[in-house]
Amino acid sequence: MEDISEGNGELKRPWDTCREVPVIEDEHTPWKLLKLLKIIALFAVAIIVFGLAICSKVSFLLLITLSHEGTKILKTEQKPVTLLCVGCSLIAPSVLLLFKSIWKACYKSSKLPRKSSAALVLFFEFIVSVGLAVLTIVAMPHLDIVTNVTILNGVAVLSAFLQAVAQCTAKKINVFLLPSIIASLVIIVGYCLFLVLYILKDPTDERTAIWVGLAVGGSILVSFNWWENYFTVICVNSKSNFLKNLFEDLTKSQNMLHIMSSLFRIAVTACVLGAYVPLANMDWNIVTSIPSRETRIVAIIIGVQLISSALCHWFALAACKMHAVRRCFILPLYLASLAVVVLFIVPVILGYEDYKLNLNTTENINFTSYCAEVVNVRNQSLSGNLFPQLVLDVTQTLCFLDMSKTMDIGLLTGAAASWWTGLVLATVHIWYLNIYRIQKTQDLFVRRLYEGAFIEQSLLLNTRFNIQTRKGKKKQGDSIPAMLYLCATMWHETYEEMMNIMISIFRLDKYRPKGEPKFDDFTFEAHIYFDDAFENVEGNQDRHLNTYAKDLVKIITEVYGIFKNLDKTFFEVQQQIPDQSITETPYGARLVVEMPHGNNIIVHFKDKQKIRNKKRWSQVMYLYYLLGWKLMTKYHRLWKLGSNENDLRKEIQREKHNTYILALDGDTDFQPAAVMLLIDRLKMYPRVGAACGRIHPTGSGPAVWFQKFEYAVSHWLQKTAEHVFGCVLCSPGCFSLFRAEALMDDNVMKTYSTKSTEPSHYIQYDQGEDRWLCTLLLKQGWRVEYNAASDAYTNAPQDFKELYNQRKRWGPSTMANIVDLLGSTNIVSKKNPSMSKPFMFYQLFAIISAILAPATICLMIAGSLSFILDIPSSAALVIAVIPPAIYFGLCFKLKPDTQITLAAVLSVMYAFLMLVVTMSIIASMVKEKTILTPSSIFIVAMSIIYIVTALMHPQELPLVFYGFLYIICIPSAYLLLTIYSMVNMNSVSWGTRETKPAATTEAKIQQTKSQKAKTTLKRLCSWMKCCKKSNQQLENEQLSIRQENLIPEPTQPEPQPQNTIVDDAPEIKQEIEETIFYSAVQSWKAQVESLSSDIQLEVDSLDEDEDQFWKELIEKYLEPLQNDKEKQEKTKNELQELRNKINFSFFFLNALWLVAAFIFQVFEAFEIQINIVDLDLKETGAKFQKDSMSNADSSSGFVSNTDLSNITHEEIELETSDEWEIESDFSELDFEDETQETLT
Repeated sequence: MEDISEGNGELKRPWDTCREVPVIEDEHTPWKLLKLLKIIALFAVAIIVFGLAICSKVSFLLLITLSHEGTKILKTEQKPVTLLCVGCSLIAPSVLLLFKSIWKACYKSSKLPRKSSAALVLFFEFIVSVGLAVLTIVAMPHLDIVTNVTILNGVAVLSAFLQAVAQCTAKKINVFLLPSIIASLVIIVGYCLFLVLYILKDPTDERTAIWVGLAVGGSILVSFNWWENYFTVICVNSKSNFLKNLFEDLTKSQNMLHIMSSLFRIAVTACVLGAYVPLANMDWNIVTSIPSRETRIVAIIIGVQLISSALCHWFALAACKMHAVRRCFILPLYLASLAVVVLFIVPVILGYEDYKLNLNTTENINFTSYCAEVVNVRNQSLSGNLFPQLVLDVTQTLCFLDMSKTMDIGLLTGAAASWWTGLVLATVHIWYLNIYRIQKTQDLFVRRLYEGAFIEQSLLLNTRFNIQTRKGKKKQGDSIPAMLYLCATMWHETYEEMMNIMISIFRLDKYRPKGEPKFDDFTFEAHIYFDDAFENVEGNQDRHLNTYAKDLVKIITEVYGIFKNLDKTFFEVQQQIPDQSITETPYGARLVVEMPHGNNIIVHFKDKQKIRNKKRWSQVMYLYYLLGWKLMTKYHRLWKLGSNENDLRKEIQREKHNTYILALDGDTDFQPAAVMLLIDRLKMYPRVGAACGRIHPTGSGPAVWFQKFEYAVSHWLQKTAEHVFGCVLCSPGCFSLFRAEALMDDNVMKTYSTKSTEPSHYIQYDQGEDRWLCTLLLKQGWRVEYNAASDAYTNAPQDFKELYNQRKRWGPSTMANIVDLLGSTNIVSKKNPSMSKPFMFYQLFAIISAILAPATICLMIAGSLSFILDIPSSAALVIAVIPPAIYFGLCFKLKPDTQITLAAVLSVMYAFLMLVVTMSIIASMVKEKTILTPSSIFIVAMSIIYIVTALMHPQELPLVFYGFLYIICIPSAYLLLTIYSMVNMNSVSWGTRETKPAATTEAKIQQTKSQKAKTTLKRLCSWMKCCKKSNQQLENEQLSIRQENLIPEPTQPEPQPQNTIVDDAPEIKQEIEETIFYSAVQSWKAQVESLSSDIQLEVDSLDEDEDQFWKELIEKYLEPLQNDKEKQEKTKNELQELRNKINFSFFFLNALWLVAAFIFQVFEAFEIQINIVDLDLKETGAKFQKDSMSNADSSSGFVSNTDLSNITHEEIELETSDEWEIESDFSELDFEDETQETLT
């Protein structure tokens, strides 16, 4: 609808063109800083790759040079030492591969290969390892330095040939066929020039002919190293089932094949080396008697070679992941060989020229004379500068050739240029390598192994080869568009919080316009499920939208106008929203709004009298609606019309695999790029069922500062560790992407719809539904991952009470789910390749650490008291245990609010104690001028860990300044909060977002007894006049009386918890028993339109099939719970009994830990005395006595990290951001009605 009046074409409100526009850009990300850091990082990585490749090649060639028979730095009898080092550089990558494969076999899946697969792999590994050992150990020590540098480029000969074969078998016109053919020919020309140079120099020299032949044969055998790169392409394009089955077996059994091949290569290399030394008339015994200076020289060279090779491989991989293949990968590696030649030849030339100048003669001194008079006659003394000796040794390798002859120089240069050109042509396809936003390493490189002897060639040739036609390459995911559903759950979010998520959704609409041809990777719909959106209005039988729902409609109108007018001029702004539809549904109502760029946002207003409320049931609602009704029903219709069932099955599987649900909270703020990263991850990894991003808490105040650092450390360390070693155990509902195929798997969606019937269910199912959903996915074999670059922001609790009430329910659900997984270790580890038994043991260790956290904190406090007050450790332990023991006992008697107040007081006291201890330790380090005491080492180590980790996340570096607040709050977070959570385990109220009740409800709640008496009198009068009223009026009056009789009588406003059994029953259920008001759509349609003059609604209705679907769904899964006081009382007692059992076991274990420590103190067991040294590592004469408890100050850091892994990593469900952020930590399960009084 245009913003022009129909009659005169003028603006509807020309006087109202000024706007209040919220920030819609990404204000959280410092883009300028990131751009600068990106430029610096790219430049640094390019230099590092180039430098490391040079270091690796130069150090390896120095070892080869020192092994040369004519060099002088090492005597002839000492040559086996350098040959041994050459062998070490050959087998070092195999050793690393062995360790990595063993680790993957333990933590990931491992399948034994078939005999044919193992034989094929071992055959090629034998050829390659023999060729590599012969080339580097036997042949290269007898060749010149230039040949040694460049002949390694010749290992691309077979790769170039296989590239041509693979492209021919594909039967496609491809763009790299000609370069591959030319590369093969050019490399062969290089070999021919090499043969001419050496053999024709002295045809009668058989030894030289043998070395040359071994060099050529060895380099050709080494070129088989990358056979898998082209075998894969050949198998994919082959019609042979044998090849396809072989390729499939090789892929599935990679870990075991790598273990076998790495062991085999190590053995073969050792055999060649061990056999060659005696054959060359050398003795291995000299290895143990080499002089110290020679030992240092060789050790430094081999150390540089091993370290630089490994680092070059790592940084080269990082360059590819950074999408800097050309600038930071290809160019540095191409130039490395040329730079190495220059580094070796230039000093030789300068030395030769300097010798001629020093002679001060007009005679023509050729290179041969220089070798005879200077190089060959020098002594073997290592006194003085080592560099001139190295230059002369390099020169010695060139003395065989007459470098004064143009022909020799031409042949040598031609061979070197031919090999280098062949390598460039053989790897030209890398210039056009497509790197996606998220790229698997195995899709970039074929082999995990690099070659330390020729690092740049191995990296270039190991890059995966894909046939590219002139039409280009298909897009990621075979161009299959994904369907994305944004599903946000709301309840009592504030105006600003709802504004955040609406701006994010409209931002995504602008980023991915519907129907835009160039954006075909995914389409999306946004769904908002608004719980308890209706309220009764006095004097009106129709239920109306409550204040929060009205605010959402206003926000949609406001944000629509903002995004609609982003590109409009001043007088072209559009003030009215085009017609939208509103529909009455069996669960309440639905508002459909088409956003400015064509995507829809659907708001589902839930009436708790018609459908079950709470977050989990909203999730069940959208799972069955989007995946059950919208996805499956259409295929059922096609099947009824006679479509082929097998074809439908394939199509259903494809759509399920490419349909995603983005779970959001009502206040989540995110950027489109963050969503794209999660989508890319699910597209890239077929077995990933869910992926979560990095959640950032927002807000201000000490409570938020504490959480910012807590969440940062949790994501930096804990969640990353889970992602690497196994699986993320919980993907938070505030910002997580789920795959429809995973959710619709057996025992996932159906089990998730289970109603809680047992006490443990209320803890595991209702208090931490997001974690429980992930537990179900993990049990079915799906992987849950973490993407650190996908940022989302959500509000955090800003005061102490709200923070405690948030955290009190997270712990029990965490423990319940982890115990559930641990109890099914055998089944889970077999079904889920990522959940190995070592990873499950790691989780067992983590949960034990979390259980013992309170006792460990007491030990830490005892150590602090002993340090400050200089009292015996046993007495300090008694003093440290008394306050938490008293608090523990009081928590069973006091109301929750009083418990929190007492915890706040104790937290302040403990914070001062931690502050004093920290400052005292720092002062002690300054005074004693040493950091080599256990306490000092602990503080320094923890500081380094946090700072280094923060430096690896430069965007979050300022969070380090909150670390000090986090340290001094450790006793509060891991002692008092644990006690409070465990004692209140029987409470299932949410504890947050339970304020700000609706105006009408609040007015009723605040009625005094006198007001209620007047109301009763009025009801009586109305009843006496009933004869003058219609029957319908009588029913309405009676209903009003019955409703007001349900009003409680607190003296202060009492919230209505969102997640309690009490919430399910006392007031609401009695209303349901009496009657249910079915609102007329016209009534609240007018109400919604009245919220803004810029919105016009069209009344729509559900089709018959969808209406029937909702009725059946509500009847089967989502029918409002009925009031059953007897059952409630039984459940309350069962929860209290469960609470008592768990608390007894939990704190009994902590008591045992404390008693053991106390006994050790009394009997002075395990007492250690450490000599204190200064910064120069000289003993000061003082001793530091360390016993089992005074070490507690060090163990406290362990507790903070370990316990954090179980409390903070709770998927960081920032509860404040959404009333029902059930992200598990120590939940409270309390069905006692009186407990509600204390929750405001």
